[in-house]
Amino acid sequence: MSTNPENGKADNTSDSIVYDYTVNTAELEEENQLLRQSVAQLRAELDRYRTPPLMVCELSEQIEEGWVIKIPNGNKFYTTVGKDVSGLQTGDTVLCEQKNLSIVKKIAADKKFNVEQFSIISKPSITFDDIGGLAEQINEIKEVVELPLKKPELFRELGIQPPKGVLLYGEPGTGKTLLAKAVANSSDACFIEITGSELVQKFIGEGAKMIKEIFQLARERAPSIIFIDEIDALASKRIEIGTSGEREVQRTFMQLLAELDGFKPLGDVKLIAATNRKDILDPAIVRPGRFDRLIHIPLPDEDGIRGIFTIHTKSMKLSPKINKDAVIARIQEENFTGAEIRAVCTEAGYLAIREDRTKIEQKDFEEAITKVLRQEKEEGADYLRMFG
Repeated sequence: MSTNPENGKADNTSDSIVYDYTVNTAELEEENQLLRQSVAQLRAELDRYRTPPLMVCELSEQIEEGWVIKIPNGNKFYTTVGKDVSGLQTGDTVLCEQKNLSIVKKIAADKKFNVEQFSIISKPSITFDDIGGLAEQINEIKEVVELPLKKPELFRELGIQPPKGVLLYGEPGTGKTLLAKAVANSSDACFIEITGSELVQKFIGEGAKMIKEIFQLARERAPSIIFIDEIDALASKRIEIGTSGEREVQRTFMQLLAELDGFKPLGDVKLIAATNRKDILDPAIVRPGRFDRLIHIPLPDEDGIRGIFTIHTKSMKLSPKINKDAVIARIQEENFTGAEIRAVCTEAGYLAIREDRTKIEQKDFEEAITKVLRQEKEEGADYLRMFG
């Protein structure tokens, strides 16, 4: 309400107020579009979470219009193929629905292998200079492994076939693994290391499949050396009656024999195995044509102990008053292996560190020998209590 200036009376006429709204339609539409896209992405992501996972299977054989597939636990099923799936072949890897196992899609075969179970070294750092006391064994393994890899033409010219496999046997800690790594280094070969017990798998056929993968991997990375440590866990003497687990070990063992029989003596893949129990190996693995070169790795003699001791102490600060001959004589008296000699050197260094000394003295080696010997006796007593 306002006052009329002419008569001073109130005027009931309301003032006219004009409101001006400016709407940016383009900005609203752009914001709306972004919101719609976000909602669509969230719905798609929610659908993915609700979609059941597919099972990775392997094609075994084709029967009429369908296929026999092998699921990860080893069981086999007959199933159908989706309309959009074509070009299937035996051995292909496919995705299947978990409910009815229908084949949905073919995927690329896995070429990475189960490498997490293998120790693969392109070129080991160990050399023959790092090994003491095994001059004769070093020369022998060079002849049967390194020479055929480096100079196969010599064998072809003479018409002889080198051994397919080499078996290193001897007590634990004598240097079998070091020899295998050193010959791989000298021949510029890829080194594939696996323990025999790792080849013993839970499901039927998995161990044999792993053997095939190891040899296939070795061929792809040739020149290469396969080293199987503790092969007695896989290749012990077979028995007529056993558990299902023992029968599975025998299947894996037979696959290893088949791979050895398919070996080319002058190929770029060599097999080295090691064991502490040669007496329990199956005769089939050590016959000529397979592991036909057996190399015994003995305990080090006096010259060997001196060489091993020199290798492990070359970078250590020793007191000039140390009587090395006395230390070596004590080590020889206790029949220490190369691994135990290394342990003695390491323990001697720790004893010096504990007393805040920068040089290792005679008493450190004497106490270290006593400590290593005591540990051996304790381990032996524990073994007798458990299995004696």
